[in-house]
Amino acid sequence: MTSKTTVNDWVALEQRLNGLPKPTRTLKLCADPDVRDRYLAAQQAHARAEEYLQSLGKDGDKDARALVEQKVKDAQADLDAARAEYDPITVTLTFKALQRDELQALLDEHPPQEEDEEKGSDFHFDTFAPELIAAASVDGMPAEYAANALKTWSLSDSDDLWAAAWSVQRRKRSDLGKG
Repeated sequence: MTSKTTVNDWVALEQRLNGLPKPTRTLKLCADPDVRDRYLAAQQAHARAEEYLQSLGKDGDKDARALVEQKVKDAQADLDAARAEYDPITVTLTFKALQRDELQALLDEHPPQEEDEEKGSDFHFDTFAPELIAAASVDGMPAEYAANALKTWSLSDSDDLWAAAWSVQRRKRSDLGKG
Protein backbone atom coordinates (compact mmCIF):
# COMPACT_ATOMS: atom_id res chain seq x y z
CA MET A 1 0.00 0.00 0.00
CA THR A 2 1.23 3.52 -0.81
CA SER A 3 1.77 5.85 2.10
CA LYS A 4 0.14 9.28 2.24
CA THR A 5 3.55 10.97 2.02
CA THR A 6 4.36 9.07 -1.18
CA VAL A 7 1.02 10.02 -2.71
CA ASN A 8 1.57 13.68 -1.81
CA ASP A 9 5.10 13.50 -3.22
CA TRP A 10 3.73 12.05 -6.45
CA VAL A 11 1.05 14.74 -6.70
CA ALA A 12 3.71 17.45 -6.39
CA LEU A 13 5.94 15.68 -8.92
CA GLU A 14 3.02 15.20 -11.30
CA GLN A 15 2.24 18.92 -11.12
CA ARG A 16 5.86 19.72 -11.96
CA LEU A 17 5.86 17.27 -14.87
CA ASN A 18 2.59 18.64 -16.23
CA GLY A 19 3.95 22.17 -15.92
CA LEU A 20 7.06 21.54 -18.02
CA PRO A 21 6.92 23.68 -21.15
CA LYS A 22 7.00 21.93 -24.50
CA PRO A 23 10.32 22.23 -26.30
CA THR A 24 10.58 25.11 -28.77
CA ARG A 25 12.97 25.98 -31.56
CA THR A 26 13.47 29.25 -33.36
CA LEU A 27 14.52 30.07 -36.88
CA LYS A 28 15.92 33.54 -37.57
CA LEU A 29 15.90 34.90 -41.10
CA CYS A 30 17.94 38.06 -41.67
CA ALA A 31 17.29 40.21 -44.74
CA ASP A 32 20.97 41.14 -45.15
CA PRO A 33 23.61 38.38 -45.10
CA ASP A 34 26.41 40.87 -44.41
CA VAL A 35 24.62 42.19 -41.31
CA ARG A 36 24.02 38.60 -40.20
CA ASP A 37 27.70 37.74 -40.68
CA ARG A 38 28.81 40.78 -38.66
CA TYR A 39 26.36 39.88 -35.88
CA LEU A 40 27.52 36.26 -35.73
CA ALA A 41 31.18 37.35 -35.76
CA ALA A 42 30.48 39.79 -32.91
CA GLN A 43 28.76 37.02 -30.92
CA GLN A 44 31.77 34.74 -31.38
CA ALA A 45 34.27 37.47 -30.50
CA HIS A 46 32.34 38.30 -27.33
CA ALA A 47 32.09 34.63 -26.35
CA ARG A 48 35.84 34.15 -26.89
CA ALA A 49 36.66 37.25 -24.83
CA GLU A 50 34.38 36.08 -21.98
CA GLU A 51 35.90 32.61 -22.12
CA TYR A 52 39.42 34.02 -21.97
CA LEU A 53 38.52 36.22 -19.02
CA GLN A 54 37.11 33.20 -17.17
CA SER A 55 40.28 31.24 -17.85
CA LEU A 56 42.48 33.85 -16.15
CA GLY A 57 41.21 33.17 -12.68
CA LYS A 58 40.89 35.73 -9.89
CA ASP A 59 44.50 35.51 -8.65
CA GLY A 60 46.22 36.24 -11.96
CA ASP A 61 48.14 39.31 -13.06
CA LYS A 62 45.91 42.31 -12.32
CA ASP A 63 47.17 44.35 -15.31
CA ALA A 64 46.56 41.45 -17.69
CA ARG A 65 43.12 40.92 -16.19
CA ALA A 66 42.28 44.62 -16.63
CA LEU A 67 43.28 44.41 -20.32
CA VAL A 68 41.11 41.36 -20.88
CA GLU A 69 38.19 42.94 -19.02
CA GLN A 70 38.49 45.92 -21.40
CA LYS A 71 38.48 43.48 -24.33
CA VAL A 72 35.25 41.99 -22.99
CA LYS A 73 33.69 45.47 -22.68
CA ASP A 74 34.77 46.34 -26.22
CA ALA A 75 33.44 43.04 -27.53
CA GLN A 76 30.14 43.66 -25.72
CA ALA A 77 29.89 47.13 -27.30
CA ASP A 78 30.57 45.63 -30.74
CA LEU A 79 27.95 42.95 -30.10
CA ASP A 80 25.38 45.53 -28.98
CA ALA A 81 26.01 47.58 -32.13
CA ALA A 82 25.75 44.50 -34.36
CA ARG A 83 22.54 43.42 -32.61
CA ALA A 84 21.04 46.90 -33.08
CA GLU A 85 21.61 46.51 -36.81
CA TYR A 86 20.57 42.83 -36.95
CA ASP A 87 17.36 42.72 -34.90
CA PRO A 88 15.23 45.16 -36.95
CA ILE A 89 15.85 43.28 -40.21
CA THR A 90 15.46 39.78 -38.82
CA VAL A 91 12.29 37.71 -38.66
CA THR A 92 12.09 35.08 -35.93
CA LEU A 93 9.85 32.06 -36.40
CA THR A 94 9.13 29.81 -33.42
CA PHE A 95 8.14 26.14 -33.51
CA LYS A 96 6.83 24.03 -30.66
CA ALA A 97 6.79 20.27 -30.15
CA LEU A 98 3.39 18.71 -30.79
CA GLN A 99 1.83 16.20 -28.45
CA ARG A 100 2.80 12.71 -29.48
CA ASP A 101 -0.73 11.78 -30.59
CA GLU A 102 -0.96 14.93 -32.75
CA LEU A 103 2.33 14.13 -34.44
CA GLN A 104 1.28 10.52 -35.00
CA ALA A 105 -2.02 11.64 -36.53
CA LEU A 106 -0.11 13.87 -38.95
CA LEU A 107 2.22 11.02 -39.85
CA ASP A 108 -0.77 8.74 -40.43
CA GLU A 109 -2.36 11.33 -42.75
CA HIS A 110 0.78 11.46 -44.93
CA PRO A 111 2.02 7.88 -45.37
CA PRO A 112 5.15 7.32 -47.42
CA GLN A 113 4.82 6.65 -51.10
CA GLU A 114 6.92 4.00 -52.80
CA GLU A 115 9.83 6.39 -53.49
CA ASP A 116 9.70 7.64 -49.88
CA GLU A 117 9.90 4.09 -48.57
CA GLU A 118 12.88 3.41 -50.84
CA LYS A 119 14.63 6.35 -49.16
CA GLY A 120 13.70 4.99 -45.71
CA SER A 121 11.21 7.77 -44.94
CA ASP A 122 8.20 7.23 -42.69
CA PHE A 123 6.11 9.92 -44.42
CA HIS A 124 5.51 11.65 -47.76
CA PHE A 125 7.66 14.74 -47.40
CA ASP A 126 5.88 16.93 -49.98
CA THR A 127 2.58 16.79 -48.08
CA PHE A 128 3.76 16.11 -44.52
CA ALA A 129 6.41 18.85 -44.22
CA PRO A 130 4.11 21.86 -44.83
CA GLU A 131 1.45 20.42 -42.51
CA LEU A 132 3.97 19.80 -39.74
CA ILE A 133 5.49 23.26 -40.15
CA ALA A 134 2.03 24.81 -39.88
CA ALA A 135 1.00 22.65 -36.92
CA ALA A 136 4.22 23.37 -35.03
CA SER A 137 4.30 27.07 -35.84
CA VAL A 138 3.70 29.22 -32.76
CA ASP A 139 3.32 32.17 -35.13
CA GLY A 140 0.35 30.68 -37.01
CA MET A 141 2.06 29.97 -40.33
CA PRO A 142 -0.51 28.41 -42.69
CA ALA A 143 0.33 25.13 -44.44
CA GLU A 144 -0.06 26.85 -47.83
CA TYR A 145 2.63 29.39 -46.93
CA ALA A 146 4.88 26.63 -45.60
CA ALA A 147 4.49 24.67 -48.84
CA ASN A 148 5.32 27.78 -50.86
CA ALA A 149 8.35 28.57 -48.68
CA LEU A 150 9.68 25.04 -49.06
CA LYS A 151 9.47 25.44 -52.85
CA THR A 152 10.60 29.05 -53.29
CA TRP A 153 13.07 29.88 -50.52
CA SER A 154 16.73 29.16 -51.07
CA LEU A 155 17.73 25.56 -50.48
CA SER A 156 19.49 26.40 -47.22
CA ASP A 157 16.61 28.49 -45.85
CA SER A 158 13.96 25.93 -46.78
CA ASP A 159 16.09 23.15 -45.24
CA ASP A 160 16.38 25.23 -42.06
CA LEU A 161 12.62 25.85 -42.00
CA TRP A 162 11.98 22.12 -42.18
CA ALA A 163 14.73 21.36 -39.66
CA ALA A 164 13.32 23.83 -37.13
CA ALA A 165 9.84 22.29 -37.25
CA TRP A 166 10.97 18.65 -37.40
CA SER A 167 13.90 18.72 -34.98
CA VAL A 168 11.82 20.22 -32.17
CA GLN A 169 9.57 17.15 -32.41
CA ARG A 170 12.56 15.00 -31.54
CA ARG A 171 14.20 17.31 -29.00
CA LYS A 172 15.03 15.53 -25.75
CA ARG A 173 14.31 16.92 -22.33
CA SER A 174 15.27 13.71 -20.59
CA ASP A 175 18.56 12.47 -19.24
CA LEU A 176 18.87 8.78 -18.48
CA GLY A 177 21.40 8.98 -15.67
CA LYS A 178 22.73 6.13 -13.55
CA GLY A 179 21.52 7.40 -10.25
